[in-house]
Amino acid sequence: MIQNVNNPVLELHDLTVTYNKKPVLWDIDLTLPSGAIIGVIGPNGAGKSTMIKSIMGLVPLSSGYVKIFDQDLPTVRHKVSYVPQKESVDWDFPASVMDVVLMGRYGKLGLFKRPRKADKEVARECLRRVDMEAFANRQISQLSGGQQQRVFLARALAQEADLYFMDEPFAGVDAATEKAIINLMKTMSEQGKTVVVVHHDLQSAMEYFDWVVLLNLRLVASGPVNDVMTSTLLQETYGGKLTLLAEVGELLTKKEFPSRENQ
Repeated sequence: MIQNVNNPVLELHDLTVTYNKKPVLWDIDLTLPSGAIIGVIGPNGAGKSTMIKSIMGLVPLSSGYVKIFDQDLPTVRHKVSYVPQKESVDWDFPASVMDVVLMGRYGKLGLFKRPRKADKEVARECLRRVDMEAFANRQISQLSGGQQQRVFLARALAQEADLYFMDEPFAGVDAATEKAIINLMKTMSEQGKTVVVVHHDLQSAMEYFDWVVLLNLRLVASGPVNDVMTSTLLQETYGGKLTLLAEVGELLTKKEFPSRENQ
């Protein structure tokens, strides 16, 4: 549900990121609409995660700038939530599920303040939304991969942000968790939230996203999913290296992808 293309939630201008003087993102100009579920898609090494991290200030820019809600990140950080890749988290850290979700409230507590009863109620409601309330006192290290991802989503929900960045949220989760995540994203979109998702599965992209960004070091295309997920643009993005391309192109031609509007 794309709410506003003319009033972008995110603007990148001339964004370039380099590692060891080698560009990993080059001269990205991009605006994203509010209220949409947005997929960032491209081959391995295309710079998808780097783009999200650069927006969040986790990697330095070589050039260019980022505007979120037409502001710099520090001004609007409380409106932005980031869910990193599951593999980047130390799951052996001794914390309960409730502890992890309450971390999402810290930005609203201020320095040295302890979570209040109201914060714990918000955290519990967020766990309920991802069907993990029964695990509130469980150590995170004792959870399955899908359960850990649900807890991460609950923590993000507890932030009560307006813009969410999620880096490969479907990686390594079971089918039930994947369905729960996408249903949650649709609900968030209906509430006017914007969700930006780094994703690698082309076949589900047509079903999951309203808007797609195709990336391969440079920006290939950005726009409504039906305009961008064409065989020509996918070929340009993947350089013919993907064996799935022919199959995806065939499905696109036959229009066999399920449409979000028809669901």
